[in-house]
Amino acid sequence: MGPHPAVAAIRLAVRRVLHDLLTERNEVPPGADGTRPGSGRSPDRAPLVLVACSGGADSMALASALAFEARKLDVRAGAVTVDHGLQAGSDLRAAEVAARLTTMDLDPVEAVAVTVGRDGGPEAAARDARYAALDAAAERHGAAAVLLGHTRDDQAETVLLGLARGSGIRSLSGMAAVSGAGRYRRPFLLLDRQTARKACLVQHLPVWDDPMNADPAYTRSRLRHEGLPALEKALGKGVVEALARTAQLSRDDADALDSWAAQADETVRDESGLLECSKLHALPRAVRRRVLRRALVAAGSPAGSLFARHVEEVERLITGWRGQKPLNLPGRVEARRQGGRLVIRQG
Repeated sequence: MGPHPAVAAIRLAVRRVLHDLLTERNEVPPGADGTRPGSGRSPDRAPLVLVACSGGADSMALASALAFEARKLDVRAGAVTVDHGLQAGSDLRAAEVAARLTTMDLDPVEAVAVTVGRDGGPEAAARDARYAALDAAAERHGAAAVLLGHTRDDQAETVLLGLARGSGIRSLSGMAAVSGAGRYRRPFLLLDRQTARKACLVQHLPVWDDPMNADPAYTRSRLRHEGLPALEKALGKGVVEALARTAQLSRDDADALDSWAAQADETVRDESGLLECSKLHALPRAVRRRVLRRALVAAGSPAGSLFARHVEEVERLITGWRGQKPLNLPGRVEARRQGGRLVIRQG
């Protein structure tokens, strides 16, 4: 008798990601018979894959699937749990999660405490601190990848948040299956949250439900418990699946436009490397805005602080030129039009 369908689904999702990782590294995954052709190396030389685990159902299911699949592949499996220090007893909870992960035969297992700042609001600040800790852990242990437990439901929420910000097609593309220059992998983006929770239930895995996920003070929490249910009530079931599908379609379009913009960037500069306004004006608006955003980020404007309104202001130096003064942008970057050229420099 095979595993429960939910368990089979999470294991298959992780198996595919591990196979992709080994293929990218030009390493041959084990054959169907479970043998390990190829390397003949000692286990400690096998690539290490870490799972980021909060103790919630999604990440515990992911940790269990990684532990199971790693035994059959030429892969070492470890885990990191991050203590954000935002709740009383969070250090003890992180230690409990680390102990559970150790019983899964994951190694190394590390609990990392972080200090959450205030930039961008509490949710963004916690996310920044978490990813910084995961980046550091990956570097420290020489990990080939870090697995994240984001599900299709998380993807739907991310798309709606992007839609509410009105920040363009890239925001509607949600989370990528692979990001961070290949470091971060999200095996569960095609699986719903209930599948992960069911997998934990049938495997008798203890899970911790973070009370912050139900706190209406947080935007994502309100969206999860009020916004999405209201949409499903009004529009019927299938909203989450449709939003996740929109994310993938939007990502395909955004990737194509970004590629076009990268090629166009080389054709709209003069011999000194300055952007020529007449050539920028001739570009389609979607491509022109991407070229401008690329230039602003390259000059030192932080991507996370550079919003659509900033790019629109710079664009008006090209499409609505009336002798405007230089623009001051995030990161102390200045944009001005001079002699038919767009000069973008950090002050």
